Amino acid sequence: MDNTPSTPGKFKMEKGSYFHRPRWHTSLAKLAFWSFVFLGLMFIFFFRTPSIPSPSLRTYNNFGAAWEKRVRSSARIRSPNGVSVLVTGAAGFVGTHVSAALKRRGDGVLGLDNFNDYYDPSLKRARQALLERTGVFIVEGDINDVDLLKKLFEIVAFTHVMHLAAQAGVRYAMENPGSYVHSNIAGFVNLLEVCKSMNPQPAIVWASSSSVYGLNTKVPFSERDRTDQPASLYAATKKAGEEIAHTYNHIYGLSLTGLRFFTVYGPWGRPDMAYFFFTRDILKGKSIPIFEAANHGTVARDFTYIDDIVRGCLGALDTAEKSTGSGGKKTGPAQLRVFNLGNTSPVPVSELVSILERLLKVKAERNIMKLPRNGDVQFTHANISYAQSEFGYKPKTDLQNGLKKFVQWYINYYSDGKKADQ
Repeated sequence: MDNTPSTPGKFKMEKGSYFHRPRWHTSLAKLAFWSFVFLGLMFIFFFRTPSIPSPSLRTYNNFGAAWEKRVRSSARIRSPNGVSVLVTGAAGFVGTHVSAALKRRGDGVLGLDNFNDYYDPSLKRARQALLERTGVFIVEGDINDVDLLKKLFEIVAFTHVMHLAAQAGVRYAMENPGSYVHSNIAGFVNLLEVCKSMNPQPAIVWASSSSVYGLNTKVPFSERDRTDQPASLYAATKKAGEEIAHTYNHIYGLSLTGLRFFTVYGPWGRPDMAYFFFTRDILKGKSIPIFEAANHGTVARDFTYIDDIVRGCLGALDTAEKSTGSGGKKTGPAQLRVFNLGNTSPVPVSELVSILERLLKVKAERNIMKLPRNGDVQFTHANISYAQSEFGYKPKTDLQNGLKKFVQWYINYYSDGKKADQ
């Protein structure tokens, strides 16, 4: 069962102005704060993260005539106005759906994924098999492998990069901080280094996160709001990514569009997300932890269905202007944007559980707990007016209907002899 999103063809929207950036605070205090953050992150990276072996010490099983043929075939454009896209994190939740949507409309699509074990790798392999049936080949490799990235660009002159590879999860950062710096900062820099040297340079659309709003209490969150109070290391690495994007845009002329996703859910989702493991635990008769903030405050999320996120990703890609650099040299100002992609309708987590109870026809055992100080925030709410004006972004799926589709997928997927223990 595919359950991939049905996304229409390219958006034909009028392009907006080059820049729509938040008003960055430039006080010495904030400069000192971010200097401390970057130094801390780099300390973690160098002292806590195992280094990748030098390419000279590895043997590439991938490289060869047959492998290159698969790469070229997957990236071949099949529609008159199509583009050629490298999708990093293609075996991930969002990456799988975006890759399928791009391929379905005739774009050339090549995936890249390291298939790590942050969550059940068999789910990633199942997504890989799903994409293979649509003609998308996923190269198994890491964005920190510069030689591999250069090889892929040598074979295919990508017009765009959809950078969705990242170490996800807020709470896991407390256990394995180095992995976040390794993937979300070092990996992003490596990718940008390769892209800047291309001639022509590709336009880049990449996944930031709504977590950058951190402890901000002004809602709904707007792209112009402050993002200097991250509540987790994950959020800090995504914020760092936005600053890095600004640097490469300013110096090298790379066209960069950041997307701040708000709590994405749906079929083929991530097992570490609440809606996913709530479903698993309700069916197993396990208690469901429901967090509440201080003074019994409600914890709510702007849950956004995967099809809506995919439409936002494609809209951002279709309105991305060309990079202005060539071979590492900037020839003029380049487009730099950041968008919120959310549903605009925050729902209490307790209501999420109630909807799952009705869909599963099972009463959940609820365990009310205080919101821990592990990076989670009380409330998220997206202002999407900028994305609406730039490429007509408009979410269509409410939580009730979105969860219905997820539960249908979940029951079918795990009733087919697969285990939901991870």
